Amino acid sequence: MTLSLDSDAVLWSGERDGRPLLVLLHGYGADERDLFALRSLLPDGFAIAALRAPLAPPFPTPGRSWYPIEGLDARDAGPTTLAAEAVVAWISEVAGDAPVGLLGFSQGGAVALQTLRLAPERISFVVNLSGYATPGELPRDAELAENRPPVFWGRGTLDEVIPAALVLHTTEWLPAHADLVGRIYPALGHAVSELELQDVRVFLEKQREQLG
Repeated sequence: MTLSLDSDAVLWSGERDGRPLLVLLHGYGADERDLFALRSLLPDGFAIAALRAPLAPPFPTPGRSWYPIEGLDARDAGPTTLAAEAVVAWISEVAGDAPVGLLGFSQGGAVALQTLRLAPERISFVVNLSGYATPGELPRDAELAENRPPVFWGRGTLDEVIPAALVLHTTEWLPAHADLVGRIYPALGHAVSELELQDVRVFLEKQREQLG
């Protein structure tokens, strides 16, 4: 089974020539317009592309889904990997030689990390907001552990959407495989706060400087 992304559903912002590409991956039940609305709060210097997830959630949930949420406690990485493979294929088709960073919320954060694990040579950094690292070993995890790409992971103390076992796994997995900037925000649920966006902006500005 393979998934493909609708190239006509991508929202673009900023000049593309010579700029690093920042790819936005929305959460469950949202669509490409969700994170794209934050583009004015992100630093200059990136071309921004917001992707639409390939699956329609079960009725009556609106928006789109990167993978089914049924059985989220399961340790089967297959559905997340399928979504990540679709993102890798899209990047290969449109990004050319431009450096690529990923910013994802919830499901999109999980897919962003899984994409990094599949193609670490193409992904310069990841911002994971209220997401997690998918359990299970992938063939290039040892490469990540050696190279330690930059990853920002932010979550709220009141976030009860992501199962505690996945949060615990992520707190163990990320420091071993990434140059981690981790932030925990008091009284924040499954959402993104103004303070978190300020921290994300600082992280992105640093990545932009290092990419040249």
